[in-house]
Amino acid sequence: MIVASPKSITELKKIIADHKKVLFVGCGTCVTVCLAGGEREVGIASYAMRMARKLDRSPIEIRQVTIERQCENEFIKDLAGPAAEVEAIVSFGCGAGVQAIAERFPAIPVYAGLNTQFLGVLEEQAIWTEKCLGCGDCMLAQFGGICPVTRCAKRLLNGPCGGSLESRCEVDSDRPCAWQLIYSRLKSIGQLDRLEEIIPPKDWSHAWYCGARKVVRKEHQVK
Repeated sequence: MIVASPKSITELKKIIADHKKVLFVGCGTCVTVCLAGGEREVGIASYAMRMARKLDRSPIEIRQVTIERQCENEFIKDLAGPAAEVEAIVSFGCGAGVQAIAERFPAIPVYAGLNTQFLGVLEEQAIWTEKCLGCGDCMLAQFGGICPVTRCAKRLLNGPCGGSLESRCEVDSDRPCAWQLIYSRLKSIGQLDRLEEIIPPKDWSHAWYCGARKVVRKEHQVK
């Protein structure tokens, strides 16, 4: 899932300083799960912003709407009514959601209320960790389901650097050595022979380095 964190009220206040009628839009999927941009968080941010602007003697009218997914036009169209009544929109979705809404409403300023951070998983209550870099060339099968591109600080593909101490990464002692995890995992599933294969330099042409990516599944398109 996509993990994000809220911008501070101070930053948000600066972003929408020139507006008096604003729509705060939450997203009901990833950012709701990571407690950053769901209906509850949008409500808290709205209240805090109203209080902050009131103290500045610059009151603001804020409408609140939370849609199922901000990254799909099917749900974004529900914002047409509320959007027509405001001067600007603050999206509490991921970066993709912000841009999707901006494309749908080109005449209205659309601002990000969150900082999009990474693709990750829930480790325990209120703790998420990055597991996937979205490189576009998945190698998890080779490494027992553990990604060295994301989880190794040096992104090594052919074994550890030799700097780990007691299975902890030398770059960050709070981080487990990815290659220790890979070795243990491959051993437990009887696939240690995979480590004998030399992995060639990674093909980064599928990654973000080459610009915005696009996926088209022609077999599912409706013409």
